[in-house]
Amino acid sequence: MSTEDQTSTDVNLTRRKVLTGATGVVGAIGAGFMAVPFIGSWMPSERAKAAGAPVDADVSQLQPGQMLTVSWRGKPVWVVRRTPEMLKMLAENVTELRDPDSNESDQPDYAKNSFRSVNEEFLVVVGICTHLGCAPLYRPAVGSPDMQEGWKGGFFCPCHGSSFDLAGRVVKSVPAPINLEIPPYHFRTESVIRVGEDPVEGGVA
Repeated sequence: MSTEDQTSTDVNLTRRKVLTGATGVVGAIGAGFMAVPFIGSWMPSERAKAAGAPVDADVSQLQPGQMLTVSWRGKPVWVVRRTPEMLKMLAENVTELRDPDSNESDQPDYAKNSFRSVNEEFLVVVGICTHLGCAPLYRPAVGSPDMQEGWKGGFFCPCHGSSFDLAGRVVKSVPAPINLEIPPYHFRTESVIRVGEDPVEGGVA
């Protein structure tokens, strides 16, 4: 079997495992990681959001390893609170990435670093695959049982097999051409992130 055929087989098997796993019961550890709270407070009107008004996300209750989602300009924006182990992994998988320094990707200058963030603990990223606009799945745990062998945590798009690390950086040999988009954002306070607005002079970040 050729390398290309083997890769296709691996992607198909992984996709089948992910879709099957999504209908099963998530274990206690997995449930903790998979928690995806949605922000309901401080939201502007639907018309204002569609026009691109900034939205606020309160991360005061977000636990390490968890992700929350807000909607900005009709797009899902994920906020992930990364653990020390997740941050360490970002420096260890560089050789597996297509654009580890984000030179060809879409992010503000202040997020163009190895963590792709203002505060290394919090990743703020648009949750849309850069291949065909599908919605990747959040799989933060190393060796997630529904992922392929060697999974180191990140985001996986079951539509066509694209994978991204926990900084939204795309891995090599997948269909997605560039890293996930980082939107403009800043910390209004230590626990409130404003998505859709660049940092203001004298602000927290």
